[in-house]
Amino acid sequence: MNLRGTTTGLAVAALAAGAPAWAGPASQDDKGKAEDVGIFTGLAVGAAAAGPLGALIGAGVGGLVGDRYQRQEQTAAQLRSNLGDSEAARSRLAESVAQLNDSLGDSRTRGARLEQTLAAVDEVGMDLSFRTDDAAIRVEDLTPLLKLGALAAAMPDAKLRVAGYADPRGPALYNEALSARRAAAVATALTQAGLPRERLIVEAHGCAESSSAAGDLDAYALDRRVTVRLERAALPAPVKVASAGPTPGVER
Repeated sequence: MNLRGTTTGLAVAALAAGAPAWAGPASQDDKGKAEDVGIFTGLAVGAAAAGPLGALIGAGVGGLVGDRYQRQEQTAAQLRSNLGDSEAARSRLAESVAQLNDSLGDSRTRGARLEQTLAAVDEVGMDLSFRTDDAAIRVEDLTPLLKLGALAAAMPDAKLRVAGYADPRGPALYNEALSARRAAAVATALTQAGLPRERLIVEAHGCAESSSAAGDLDAYALDRRVTVRLERAALPAPVKVASAGPTPGVER
């Protein structure tokens, strides 16, 4: 048998067996088909080019080449799948980071607005008027009072000073007790707005500070009140550290 013919047959068989018979990712069944196609292709081409010996060798070479091609296709398919999964995970991560950035931006905006509000409330308060010999809060005063309490509750360094007053009619002791009931009613409403009780300073002044003329009903109406004032704790003064001077008796 011609050696050159055998060699040529093997080369042709290898080329024919290495040519893909289909495209795209393959299953386990496709792997077997690829190997079978390589074997039979190598067998046929080898036989045609170099006779029976070429057929046997061509079949073996064809099977090896077909199996190698199939493994390469499976590896490429797995890489494509892993790449797709990685891209999907990267997209989800980018979306999560974007959402976190949006949330952080919203929080910073709310914080800035709160700081602006706090800067404008160094002197905040309200006065509530009461009817004669009465300690009930008027309906129209309740909503702004609750808003003031909620604002103070949102400020950790803030307290509310609640001071009750009465007009000068009647005994002084009775008026003092009446002013105390009025202040207590206001303090209770503020706690319902979320302000802790320990951040309330409640005072009862009675009629001691009234300057109304006798019989002046309009002035009396101004005396029957409770004042609510917001107070913020002063920032602590910076501690000054004295510089260490030369130690007596030590030469420098």
